[in-house]
Amino acid sequence: MIPRLPFIPLPVLRTIELGVKSLLLHKMRSALTMLGIIFGVCSVIAMLAIGEGASYEAQQAIKKLGSNNILIRSVKASEDTKSAGGGNRSWAVEYGLTYKDAARMQTTVPGVKRVLPMRIIRDSIRFGQNSVEGQIIGTHPIYPEIAGMEIVRGRFLADTDETYMNNVCVITVGLAERLFPYQDPIEEEIRVGGDYYSVVGMVRETSTEQKRPQSGGGASPGQALDSNIYIPLSAARSRFGETIIRRSAGTFEAERVELHQVTLQMEDIDAVEAAVPQIEALLEKFHSKRDYELIVPLQLLRQAEQTKKIFNIVLGSIAAISLIVGGIGIMNIMLATVTERTREIGVRRALGARKKDIVTQFLVETVVLSVGGGLIGVVIGVIAPFVVEHLTEMKTIITWWSVLIAFTISGLVGVVFGLYPASRAADLSPIEALRHE
Repeated sequence: MIPRLPFIPLPVLRTIELGVKSLLLHKMRSALTMLGIIFGVCSVIAMLAIGEGASYEAQQAIKKLGSNNILIRSVKASEDTKSAGGGNRSWAVEYGLTYKDAARMQTTVPGVKRVLPMRIIRDSIRFGQNSVEGQIIGTHPIYPEIAGMEIVRGRFLADTDETYMNNVCVITVGLAERLFPYQDPIEEEIRVGGDYYSVVGMVRETSTEQKRPQSGGGASPGQALDSNIYIPLSAARSRFGETIIRRSAGTFEAERVELHQVTLQMEDIDAVEAAVPQIEALLEKFHSKRDYELIVPLQLLRQAEQTKKIFNIVLGSIAAISLIVGGIGIMNIMLATVTERTREIGVRRALGARKKDIVTQFLVETVVLSVGGGLIGVVIGVIAPFVVEHLTEMKTIITWWSVLIAFTISGLVGVVFGLYPASRAADLSPIEALRHE
């Protein structure tokens, strides 16, 4: 018995009660009919949550690069790649950004707040018997402020370290765990190449992107920055020079690169968009070949946001197909129900029931199926993303609008796919219905 609610008219309440009783007469069939709606609503919520989580992680990675920053990286031009493997007479391939490029951008590009040059060398880092392949990054003391870095212990590089080319370094937490598993790394000395550097601090990177150009000597992009060592740029230039030599399996390759990356921190977002074409024009003027690339996190962020919208539409459309299939299942069952209950319809019409009453009765049954399935689907759809996140460590984000849309569509499916069976039942002739066996 459905409780009497003061805001629901008694005839409507009786119709709902009659519809629910009719469904309970065939519990298994009603449950199977609801499955299509349940899976449809569940898949809509779960797929949108997974898509939202993936998009969030991508956008966060881009934001950590700095929406006010412009990154210019040295890349080996295609002709350099061909000549390096095709017997080029020059003993070293020369390409990439220079110190003069950094100075020109600082003085000529409007809106530049600070310039951060970087040299990146791949080499082994040793302490005692422990050795780790990592990245040696020569940079300036302003690096943590521009790149987004958390100083865990000690300090970062100082201006005096840069001025006097001090052999000091700052290492990442991951590198410290590998080199110093049982002791405090601060003030210890580690060997990089042929020189020793005193550890003055430990940092934790907040970005997940490898800070290296496409030249050799680094790991593949996208790996965690847990094996980095930071030294003064002046020390990197003095200790390692500007020519990188790599030998492996009897091959010899040499590259001459002054700077692997230059990061420009702009005054504001408007200055970023205005500066990009000016930087392109400046570099084209002083570079005979395109041996650099521009990365604009602001543009990447906007592209990611646009991709997110398209991705959500695609995922939502795919999941919505399940709801349509569920609606077709409801229509099929209700048409069969009309045939089974033809005599009942005739009796009701003979006793004075109007067409509207018959339509309402059958429409109530389909809405109960769809709304009931929608509620169960919402519960499962909210739980599923947490299970996925726990099992796969993939971030998922459930949005209120995805739950609202999925549940609303499930209700509409009940109305749309229930109208035809309901109208067909109402159109039955009372006399012919009473004759039905």
